Amino acid sequence: MSGDKGPVTSDRSAGEPVLDRAFRLLGAFSVADDSLSLTSLSTRSGLPKSTALRMATRLVGLGALERTGDGRYVIGLRLYELASLAPSHGLRGVALPYLEDLHHATGQHVLLAVRDGHEAVLVERLSAHRAGRVLYRVGGRMPLHATGVGLALLAHAPDAVQREVLDGDLTLRPENLARSPREVRRLLAGVRTEGVAVISRARPEPMTSVAAPVFGPGRAVVAALSVVVPAGSADASAVRPAVIAVSRAVSRQVGHREGGAGRGRGLAAGG
Repeated sequence: MSGDKGPVTSDRSAGEPVLDRAFRLLGAFSVADDSLSLTSLSTRSGLPKSTALRMATRLVGLGALERTGDGRYVIGLRLYELASLAPSHGLRGVALPYLEDLHHATGQHVLLAVRDGHEAVLVERLSAHRAGRVLYRVGGRMPLHATGVGLALLAHAPDAVQREVLDGDLTLRPENLARSPREVRRLLAGVRTEGVAVISRARPEPMTSVAAPVFGPGRAVVAALSVVVPAGSADASAVRPAVIAVSRAVSRQVGHREGGAGRGRGLAAGG
């Protein structure tokens, strides 16, 4: 028998709904660890090894997981098929031709994101070989207070969401610089006034994001798009009109009509 039994894991999942345990197992995967052994699945999910094996076997049978040649587990294609039915993929399909035009015109990274609670989720990224490094991958989560698309989304989020974000951790990472609520309010007010968010960061290399919201019917913000350029270059000013023009074009395609209800005052106006 092998001496590697893995860490002892208490069965804190006893009585937990099966669906919850399945999502805990699926949530064990990450960008850095997209292929996991059974022991790693058990450790990361907090499930006993026998439970993890039973659930992983069932998920393989359903196509939610797959086994590699060396016996490790990876996310299955069935989950990708289901994820493609999410509303954000319909938005992505509408926006993609405009994003491609923006990408070709600027030669820089172009991002499209939607808000999910207190975070932004990246649903599309068009990358350029000569452009700088971007921290986020498609499907990855981004902070609302520290990214261009995040600020564009947060500026038009409900007051309750803005308040909860401003009351939370406003640290700018990976720089580990603390941002004050007053500073974020000022940025959000600028987004509503100018129609665009411009934010720079120093690490992992100096970059500036120029972002604008995408409006849907009733002036509800359904997404945000951005171009990421090297910080300090003239490109940030040059791409600003293009970002705004493309955001308006996508907004029209998803049902926004110009001349609708006025912009909300929002929390940023108070600060």
